[in-house]
Amino acid sequence: MTATIERGSATARVNPPAEAAAKNAKPDRPGGLLGTSNGKKAVMAVTGAILVLFLIGHMAGNLKSFFGAESFNAYAEFLRTMGEPIVPRRVLLTVVEVVLAVAVGLHMWSAISLARRASKARPVKYAAKRKSQAGGYAVHTMRYGGVVIVLFVIWHLLDLTFGTVNPAGWDGTPYEKLVQGFDPSRWWVTIFYVLAVVMVGLHLRHGLWSAFQTLGLASGRSYRPLKGVAAAISAVLVLGFLAVPIAVMAGVVK
Repeated sequence: MTATIERGSATARVNPPAEAAAKNAKPDRPGGLLGTSNGKKAVMAVTGAILVLFLIGHMAGNLKSFFGAESFNAYAEFLRTMGEPIVPRRVLLTVVEVVLAVAVGLHMWSAISLARRASKARPVKYAAKRKSQAGGYAVHTMRYGGVVIVLFVIWHLLDLTFGTVNPAGWDGTPYEKLVQGFDPSRWWVTIFYVLAVVMVGLHLRHGLWSAFQTLGLASGRSYRPLKGVAAAISAVLVLGFLAVPIAVMAGVVK
């Protein structure tokens, strides 16, 4: 038996629970998880971790130049023969290169997407200037430093990988390309390298610190220690990468 409440000639209608839920439900954000800020931050964190691991390995390989041409060339050859004889020559290196390229692309995509979303969320600037890391040097470092890094990566590949702009040419050994690439006569290349590496360090420092904050680790007593960890990791990588070109310029590596 159904009961109705009469009010004059009209009957008050109550929406069924399912209908009300469907009416009030918000549509899913396009792109699923990747369409959300948390999803983009997760992409940035994962790709950032991949790139940090690459930087550590690359720095360790570069430092082998201090042990002479034979050691450095052996390291370069190992990269091309990883996995042999199970997999053909250079297959694993190609896989690593593809993963790095995808990681860089996704890292840039997530950074640009988050920046655009933040800009749309606050279309009108604050009337009063606010002193904050997000609005200070960090934003400019991440933005313009990223452009410098991309340009440097392109030059770095043409110089030391393909030998297109390197005096040693394509046929030169990895050690010859390294030494001739940072020859004192090419001081401008070294300056560009130093600038790019410093940008990488600042980028990394801010990225690590942001990751600690996002994970909720940077609070209370852990605030200063983790900030020091981010700075220390960045400093070690910067010094490790700069040691080689400076050594070549000084004639220590020759």
